[in-house]
Amino acid sequence: MLIDRFGRAIEYLRLSVTDRCDLRCSYCLPKGFKHFEEPENWLTFDEIERVVAAFARLGTRRVRLTGGEPLLRRNLPQLAARLSALPGLDDLSLTTNGTQLSRQAAELHAAGVRRINLSLDSLRRDCVEEITGSDSLPKVLDGLMAAKKAGFAPIKINMVAMRGVNEQDIEAMTAFCIEHGFILRLIEAMPMGDTGRSAHYLDLQPVLRRLCAQFDLVEQARTLGGGPARYWSSRDGGFSLGVITPISQHFCATCNRVRLSVDGTLYMCLGQEEKMELRPLLRAGIDDAGLEAALREAIELKPERHEFREQPQKLVRFMSMTGG
Repeated sequence: MLIDRFGRAIEYLRLSVTDRCDLRCSYCLPKGFKHFEEPENWLTFDEIERVVAAFARLGTRRVRLTGGEPLLRRNLPQLAARLSALPGLDDLSLTTNGTQLSRQAAELHAAGVRRINLSLDSLRRDCVEEITGSDSLPKVLDGLMAAKKAGFAPIKINMVAMRGVNEQDIEAMTAFCIEHGFILRLIEAMPMGDTGRSAHYLDLQPVLRRLCAQFDLVEQARTLGGGPARYWSSRDGGFSLGVITPISQHFCATCNRVRLSVDGTLYMCLGQEEKMELRPLLRAGIDDAGLEAALREAIELKPERHEFREQPQKLVRFMSMTGG
């Protein structure tokens, strides 16, 4: 197993396959941003497979495909099929904005992706357009229903809750997820780059208390997936609500993940700068033993915690540069 200096087992890799996105969500990418990584610097599918296989040999059991918008990476189902076949990998999942999902859902499921997190911050068309810079809600809902039809389970809706932007939509989103059998996850905006710092932070603790009272939710002891959400459920178990609170109640003590960006940079923490560049090693011909040693060395760099609350100006890179 990969164990960091603080005794945390690293069993979860978030893998960015592109930093490009067809939306411009206000908390992620600034309008007009064009400084994307050049394609020749993207890890190839062969390189990605080598890195993921090395992680799997070292005990990493979960991989999530992210971006940017991962479905913009050409032939993504082919990569998914290669990764899902790797020995030791138990869980292959995907985070998407849903705009490209309706035409790829069935193929992704056939390739071995079983769980999907879909980013959707409102059910109001004008609010979605305000947040994403695009009138994208109809395409997203089409993709969501295609994923349900294809058999993905569970399907989680990721909603970044923002004060004065979409906080009034939380109850409607909760009812929508109850109706369709989706899991709702509310997420506090993180101060990553100028976009994240201007994202109208909303403390989710009072929101959670309100939802528990309104929908009669009780706290769950079990987790759903390998992420940081804490969960509440309806008394009949038919609905689950997850809350991700990196600011009001951080979860660094149990952090089990690292992030690999599209250019092969391995980031140890979403809110810190510790990293290791794997692409130069791969293209210099490093063997499998050397690659595994490099991963062990990288995990030693993982910091104890982020400093989003103490130093919100510290991190200048955008979310899309790190991987979702």
